[in-house]
Amino acid sequence: MSAASQPAIAFPGHVVKAGSDDKASVLAIQQRLNLTQDGVFSAETQEAVQLFQARSLDFQDHPLTVDGQVGPMTWAALFRSPVPPSPAAPANSLLGAVLAIAGGEVGVMEEPPGSNRGPKVNQYLASVGLNAMDGSFAWCAAFVYWCFAQASATLSVPNPAIRTAGALDVWNLAGPKGFRRVTCAEASDRPALVNPGVIFVISTGGGHGHVGFVESVSGVVLTTIEGNTNDGGSREGVGVFRRTARRISNINQGFVDYSART
Repeated sequence: MSAASQPAIAFPGHVVKAGSDDKASVLAIQQRLNLTQDGVFSAETQEAVQLFQARSLDFQDHPLTVDGQVGPMTWAALFRSPVPPSPAAPANSLLGAVLAIAGGEVGVMEEPPGSNRGPKVNQYLASVGLNAMDGSFAWCAAFVYWCFAQASATLSVPNPAIRTAGALDVWNLAGPKGFRRVTCAEASDRPALVNPGVIFVISTGGGHGHVGFVESVSGVVLTTIEGNTNDGGSREGVGVFRRTARRISNINQGFVDYSART
């Protein structure tokens, strides 16, 4: 039976890789790659996966990551199955309202560009207690807090967001405050942990970072809404943008979920 005529098999919900104890999934991978079928993700299996990845494209016609691991994108290409969908809606009404407000801010720009100021930017910074006229402040985290503040006020519910202009503070303080944090490794292994409305946190070195909203997830591909960025994803950009280029593996710190407690 050719690969094209074989039935699609649903992604198991976790990455299948060396050391995996998911024998059924390993057997399916070995069968699809015409390998000896023993249910052990051996070096031979890993090399065959890497060769497949090097020759194949994902559903967006982008080259697969050649890592020898079968995540949702490689699984979809290997078994010709749909990329596992993420929840279509955020976990609760607050996160839904937050994303709606953030989406309404897409297109806001600094005035002048590169100044970390402007009528709306000044409001974002003021929400975390900063006066834009007192300096030049990165405002991605302030944008996140402002969106939560607006949504919370609209719904007359408490604002769970951490009030800070520090991107890495969002991550560092979330744990002690009891909010669920999902590390990059955890999210890469189980992409279903990343849902609409969570906050992504990237460390850019030197104590600096960048944060924004996950609007939707398709496999490992994220649609995000970010402040203080640009089309290239800079942490020191000039406006609020909706981006479609980030992947879960690019989020080197992890994700914060204000709808869930640990």
